[in-house]
Amino acid sequence: MSTFQAPKGTYDLTPPRSATFLAVRAAIAAPLRDSGYGYIETPGFENVELFARGVGESTDIVTKEMYTLTTKGGDQLALRPEGTASVLRAALEANLHKAGNLPVKLWYSGSYYRYERPQAGRYRHFSQVGAEAIGTEDPILDAELIILADQAYRSLGLRQFRILLNSLGDKECRPVYREALQTFLRDLDLDEETRRRIEINPLRVLDDKRADVQKQLTDAPKLRDYLCDACKAYHEEVRALLTAAGVVYEDDEKLVRGLDYYTRTTFEFVHDGLGSQSAVGGGGRYDGLSEMIGGPELPSVGWALGVDRTVLALEAEGIELDLPYVTSVYAVPLGEEARRVLFGVVTGLRRAGIAADFAFGGRGLKGAMKSANRSGARYALVAGERDLAEGVVQLKDMESGEQSAVPLTEVAAELAKRLG
Repeated sequence: MSTFQAPKGTYDLTPPRSATFLAVRAAIAAPLRDSGYGYIETPGFENVELFARGVGESTDIVTKEMYTLTTKGGDQLALRPEGTASVLRAALEANLHKAGNLPVKLWYSGSYYRYERPQAGRYRHFSQVGAEAIGTEDPILDAELIILADQAYRSLGLRQFRILLNSLGDKECRPVYREALQTFLRDLDLDEETRRRIEINPLRVLDDKRADVQKQLTDAPKLRDYLCDACKAYHEEVRALLTAAGVVYEDDEKLVRGLDYYTRTTFEFVHDGLGSQSAVGGGGRYDGLSEMIGGPELPSVGWALGVDRTVLALEAEGIELDLPYVTSVYAVPLGEEARRVLFGVVTGLRRAGIAADFAFGGRGLKGAMKSANRSGARYALVAGERDLAEGVVQLKDMESGEQSAVPLTEVAAELAKRLG
């Protein structure tokens, strides 16, 4: 064992489990790619101010969870704690919104970092796939993104997840509700830190998971009672579109999410098989974020789904993904001449698109065949001096155990036929 271990709250992805993570990322990305979303990649760190302005200075993410550093040049940077602010910054910097084709539809995949208390499903380094639709205010766009996430999860075989839906209002009606909520919260028995939050962002108090706080929030004013007519109509349209598409959701008037930039539509995907860390993803509309980070007015909507949490949800439902074998053919040479010839055969198979591996290190037949079994290969190619003298290799079906001699010149064609 090495002297060094992965930092606390992080994990290494190693085979064979890493194949499941790759499959989950691909499944989430597939409906996005088919719906006009282009791939974007941003740096793993950004200017601290981007997240302070965009995510919100009162949020736990900014006040407690960001990994920050000062460069040798004196710049204040932060490892990215979430994806939306970075993607929007990159889109603005590249002037994608000026290309004349709104919304700008983007998807991304990457690692994110938050200094949290490590527990199952909550790590300090985690992986997400996200999608953002920038520059258009349209309830159809909100519905599209929720439908695509639902489609991705169902394609993986997940069934025991729920979609929670709410509206947070806009700059017209939210201030009225904010004032009513602050008045209510100031009379409660809350600690000093929570009291400070009341003055900065009272909606975040509603998101407090502590039982003693939630008990006091029973009679808190409801945001839905303060929504303006425009926000009510917008929300009803999103709900109607989801219903028409056959997507089941639950109205959750307490859903506020943990980021300051959300407006109107907000939603969360939860899985009841994950215990207290039940959220597997979520998102919403963030019409004012572009202006918060110094850009023009660009109403936008997006989501991020946790790859780690999704894998845990699959395990909770007992779902094993049908993953392709890493190796289809495993070559076992017996002798130096066979090593040279079979390595040439393996190279040719790979060029032909057939996944092939090789028994390295000059092991004997018994040890090499054990490796062939462990590789999961469907076929083994075995050749010794006598086989080469006859111009053939032995092709063994690892499932049935049947073995037959195949001319060296016909190996690729025979395997292509058998593997379909």
